[in-house]
Amino acid sequence: MEVFQAFHMRGGVGETSYAQNSFVQLNLIRMTKPIWVQAMTKLINYYSTFPTTLAMADLGCSSGPNTLYVVSELIKVVDKMRQELGCQSPEYQVLLSDLPGNDFNSVFRSLAGFQEKLKKELGSGSGPCFFSGVPGSFYHRLFTGKSLHFVHSSYSLHWLSQVPKGLETNKGSISVSSSSPPDVIKAYQEQFQHDFSMFLMSRSKELVAGGRMVLTFLGRSGDDPSTKECCYIWELLALALNDLVSKGLIEEEKMDSFNLPLYSPSPTEVKSEILKEGSFDIDALEVNKVILNGQPDPNELSLHNLLNDGGYTAAKCIRAVTEPWLAGHFGEAIIDQVFEHYREIVGDRMSKEQREIVNITLSLIKC
Repeated sequence: MEVFQAFHMRGGVGETSYAQNSFVQLNLIRMTKPIWVQAMTKLINYYSTFPTTLAMADLGCSSGPNTLYVVSELIKVVDKMRQELGCQSPEYQVLLSDLPGNDFNSVFRSLAGFQEKLKKELGSGSGPCFFSGVPGSFYHRLFTGKSLHFVHSSYSLHWLSQVPKGLETNKGSISVSSSSPPDVIKAYQEQFQHDFSMFLMSRSKELVAGGRMVLTFLGRSGDDPSTKECCYIWELLALALNDLVSKGLIEEEKMDSFNLPLYSPSPTEVKSEILKEGSFDIDALEVNKVILNGQPDPNELSLHNLLNDGGYTAAKCIRAVTEPWLAGHFGEAIIDQVFEHYREIVGDRMSKEQREIVNITLSLIKC
């Protein structure tokens, strides 16, 4: 399957849609709010006069309540600053981009209500917002040269432009895992390096000098790409699929030929590609470990209240993200069984052991 055509979150507003099962991502986005608020504040302070227009792009916007959350909060930051300085509000251009299969219709239907709510919150002094949907891959150019002031992307860049080639030996796994041979890990690493370099190169042509970019994606804290902190949830999904193979419900050849276009990089890998590309300065790089279950540690970010429910929430979240890709390979008929079994596995494992995921958040400045 081609990622460009086939990959997208589950659309609509139904029980298994991304819109109804993306609150974990929303909580994680809120955790990074100080970074993107600071980036926008520094951007406005960079200019000698208050800007009259401000163009912002959200890459991997998806659909649902998360799509416009960051945009609305950033507009509030700018509006507060212009009031404090006694300046006229800029006009806002908001560019929402995702792959063509994204449910843009749901996004467009939500805009009128969003604009009305924002106008009530900010008052008549706030400038108008002009929205555009931009279908396409962020691993290529999406916008005209030097047209953007701010770029945001959350939980998208760990998805690759394609499944790496040469994964025939990754039998029983669906991405990098503790059982993946070295050639498979190398293939995923090289695909990430190529893709992230293309992403940076494309954005370097689209952002104005001094423009800001804040990126958050799933990663890992150390050098080992097969560590459980980045592979655990996907290894459990592979376990569910393999169990269905053993029951004769999925063909073994189908399982062996299935891999996700997914890679969780380390901070070292991320920094290396930024330095090699050369168009951005790193203003901030934060690595946060987020506890998924167990008793909360007051010194750690925790989602334990959301995910300690016998695996139901975790299964629905992963289904909303992966169902179109899985259904395209294995067929629609098996999906309910896959995720019911996945829920059972996740519920059992999370009741016995504490697990965490790692977020990498970058704040970059266009040179």
